[in-house]
Amino acid sequence: MSSRGLPVLSGDAGLSRYLTEIRKFPLLSPEDEYMFAKSWKEHEDPEAARRLVTSHLRLVAKIAMGYRGYGLPVSEIVSEGNVGLMQAVKRFDPDKGFRLATYAMWWIRASIQEYVLRSWSLVKMGTTAAQKKLFFNLRKAKNNIGAIEEGDLTPDHTTTLADQLGVTETEVTEMNRRLSGGDASLNAPLRSESESEWQDWLADDTADQETRLAEREEMGDRHELLVSAMKDLTERERDILQARRLQDEPATLEELSQKYGVSRERVRQIEVRAFEKLQRGMKDAMTTAALPAPA
Repeated sequence: MSSRGLPVLSGDAGLSRYLTEIRKFPLLSPEDEYMFAKSWKEHEDPEAARRLVTSHLRLVAKIAMGYRGYGLPVSEIVSEGNVGLMQAVKRFDPDKGFRLATYAMWWIRASIQEYVLRSWSLVKMGTTAAQKKLFFNLRKAKNNIGAIEEGDLTPDHTTTLADQLGVTETEVTEMNRRLSGGDASLNAPLRSESESEWQDWLADDTADQETRLAEREEMGDRHELLVSAMKDLTERERDILQARRLQDEPATLEELSQKYGVSRERVRQIEVRAFEKLQRGMKDAMTTAALPAPA
């Protein structure tokens, strides 16, 4: 699948023109989307793939706009999102009963977040799931609790954010300081009279394009296995696990105890049991699919 023939966003200055161009591509009805997806899946019809991609460029742009706060070129963010979209189209199975946009959103976000984490800071960003979640959700969580202070957070705000995001208070404090402007831009000149930028002097130790593509495909396999393993949970287990561990803003034990009319401890037990079942299901599926188990 090639990106040739798609509109090109040439720098942030051309954003308005790019947005105007991609609005010219028609959205697809469910019937047309299914037809094109089947044509691509069964015959690798390039025109079908192009129609699927172009009809979702607006989705990529919308998601990309949400990552403008990291000081990176919007054109690069959109470009990475488009790579994720093409991967989604390549792997989409129309017979599973959901729309391409639902499937593609995960790929688009994953591709953009990988780029942001790879490019945002001179200091290597933590790569655990909790650290990534903290990086991408701290600003939003601060706004939700009214933590608008410029410097360090208050102790109460730090405690609240650590609880909501599932990290330590120290991690919240350190990440807040970094997001508040403690890192230098990679595009900053070495000296005021110099044309060289900091990034020109950094060794590129990132994986090559083929390696990153393989990693994305493996990520997609894991995601599909996760969706399959979730089907083995009861409706209540699935709902509680999603609410507690798969949302940007996890539900509290109190909220779920009121929803289901059980104690908070009972909700916690259900969450733990559901997570253990999910882990077993993922492990069995990965063994069958010969995928490496998660670290």
